[in-house]
Amino acid sequence: MTWPRPRGRPAKPLPSGGPAPCPGAWAGRGWPAGRPSRFLPPQASAVPSARPAASLPPPAGRGPHWSVFQEVKDLLTLVPPLVGLKGNLEMTLASRLSTSANTGQMDDRQERYRIISSNLAVVQVQATIVGLLAALASLLLGMVSREELDWTKVAVLCTSSVITAFLAALALGILMICIVIGARKFGVNPDNIATPIAASLGDLITLSILALISSFFYRHRETWYLTPLVCVSFMALTPLWIFIAKQNPPIMKILKYGWFPIILAMVISSFGGLILSRTISKHQFKGMAVLTPVICGVGGNLVAIQTSRISTFLHMWSTPGVLPVQMKRFWPNPCLIFCSSEINSVSARVLLFLVIPGHLIFFYLICLVEGQAVTSSKIFVFLYLVAAIIQVVILLYLAEVMVRLTWHQALDPDNHCIPYLTGLGDLLGTSLLALCFLLDWLLTGRADLAELVSELVSVPP
Repeated sequence: MTWPRPRGRPAKPLPSGGPAPCPGAWAGRGWPAGRPSRFLPPQASAVPSARPAASLPPPAGRGPHWSVFQEVKDLLTLVPPLVGLKGNLEMTLASRLSTSANTGQMDDRQERYRIISSNLAVVQVQATIVGLLAALASLLLGMVSREELDWTKVAVLCTSSVITAFLAALALGILMICIVIGARKFGVNPDNIATPIAASLGDLITLSILALISSFFYRHRETWYLTPLVCVSFMALTPLWIFIAKQNPPIMKILKYGWFPIILAMVISSFGGLILSRTISKHQFKGMAVLTPVICGVGGNLVAIQTSRISTFLHMWSTPGVLPVQMKRFWPNPCLIFCSSEINSVSARVLLFLVIPGHLIFFYLICLVEGQAVTSSKIFVFLYLVAAIIQVVILLYLAEVMVRLTWHQALDPDNHCIPYLTGLGDLLGTSLLALCFLLDWLLTGRADLAELVSELVSVPP
């Protein structure tokens, strides 16, 4: 039996009983490399390669997985705190700017420039410091399972974290400024659009910048002075941002007293990341990685909108330290929060009604894109929707309580409530989602109660 050869070559019979040549064996002897398998003998197409494609390392920087995340393991630990910055910094900035716009503080051109520049400067200081703290926390967690540190990877980690936080805060800050000013000109309430956009784009922008920056510095890790030089350069800009922030004394207060909510919210988000890291590799939690950003993002968006609206209401109709008559109780009846005729109760009901249709749309789109990567059993979908409603109900009630407490203490809810609530949203969303997978595993008969309990208390290797 003979097989076709490239043009200009005589046909050559295959040796009988010998092993079929692999595709690479024809390259360099007139056979074009990468030729489709229909030009090869059937035996050659069917013989598996000695090294499966899945075991090939991805190209530097890109591929099915970013190789830098495989080489620098602490980058995975760094992801939840950096992504959580969208709630700590960008959503807080959007809420502050929306309140300033709704109260008329940004109508004057000169005052608008002063508010924008000082707010942007404060966010850059916070992003730079928190980025460095997040890298140090990631290193401390990594040292538990490691005997010694690779200082090259430490430099890559710290520099990537600082630059990612800085650039993501700058990009989202400029975007928020444009949205708030545009919404004000068109007569749209910025509270309804600026905060959710900051939350939605925060994950995408932060993770994209982290992957690109860390891959670049890891490829150039042999240039030992590059990462320390860049990191120190970004840190050296901090005095400049502080000088700009001093032009606005109320904003300067945030720089003095606003660190505790940001750092505590970062710690709360890290517990959600811990749950995710414990469950993502287990077969019972298939789809956990895909659904976690959805349930956490939707809950964070809705509670940030409600918090920003209540804060704007208080800034317009009251003074710090004095609560309106209808908001005198610190721990209000939950029925009044969702069932009364007050304006904040109406907005809470509207946001709550958005939960089920919003999650159904996202779930359908995920099933279309991911296919078999997500379980689509009716029991799981029901449990997922119940968990989403529970998460949002708890967050909306806590938003009302926390705003009242902070306003009574003459603190700005825009700066002190949103970081806590988005951090709690991440923790609640991840916990409830993991519980949904476990209950679905139990109710569908794939495990008994003893296996479920052992799964809950098991420690991953």
